[in-house]
Amino acid sequence: MEFTFRAVGIIRSCFKEKFGIPRQPGLVPDARATLELLPPYNCAEALRGLENFSHLWLLFVFHACPDNRERTTVRPPRLGGNQRLGVFATRGTHRPNPIGMSAVELAGIEQVNGQWLLDLKGADLLDGTPIIDIKPYLPYADSLPDARGGFADSAPPPSLRVEFSEAALACCRELEADRPGLQTLIVQILRYDPRPAYRKNQESARIYGLRLFDRDVRWQAGDGWARVIEIVPAKAL
Repeated sequence: MEFTFRAVGIIRSCFKEKFGIPRQPGLVPDARATLELLPPYNCAEALRGLENFSHLWLLFVFHACPDNRERTTVRPPRLGGNQRLGVFATRGTHRPNPIGMSAVELAGIEQVNGQWLLDLKGADLLDGTPIIDIKPYLPYADSLPDARGGFADSAPPPSLRVEFSEAALACCRELEADRPGLQTLIVQILRYDPRPAYRKNQESARIYGLRLFDRDVRWQAGDGWARVIEIVPAKAL
């Protein structure tokens, strides 16, 4: 059987590239995103009652993962990228159908120039992600305290201590008016070490780039530490 879906909205996020996006929602509480609704759902009627819920489930398309080869096993980053598990035992981007799900906090609903917007917190979504459905999070049904989590039974602990150079700190202060909380956001992202598994626990002179908003965060990392070197305007994608 085959089905055709259409987007009900588009995500506008601080994450402009895949690298650095949290591997699960909620790990970076200050990661904000806005969901722009599309017709015919860009209307008050479609949102009636949604303000009574604190969290939402978003079903979305992995639109930036064009590799659609059929895979029965994948290598979860949580296991270091070396161990294979069945695709249905993981939540990675390589799926039989490129559909993801994310539980996010609903921080607000507003209409701006005729456009209805959902303000979201704790997002793990790439800018431009198509949303194909929105469902309210129901604590009595969706929170299962006795559930087993397999290889990911608990949240991963932060693994890096994050430091800033004087130049990077000065840039955060300079951008505070336009990007409030930028320093905190960077810390929340880097402390979970977004590097590929094979590069972790390696000290090197390699400089990584993390695209946030319209800025390129340049940083280095080693065994247990990350240091933000500079924050510069990002080049156009």
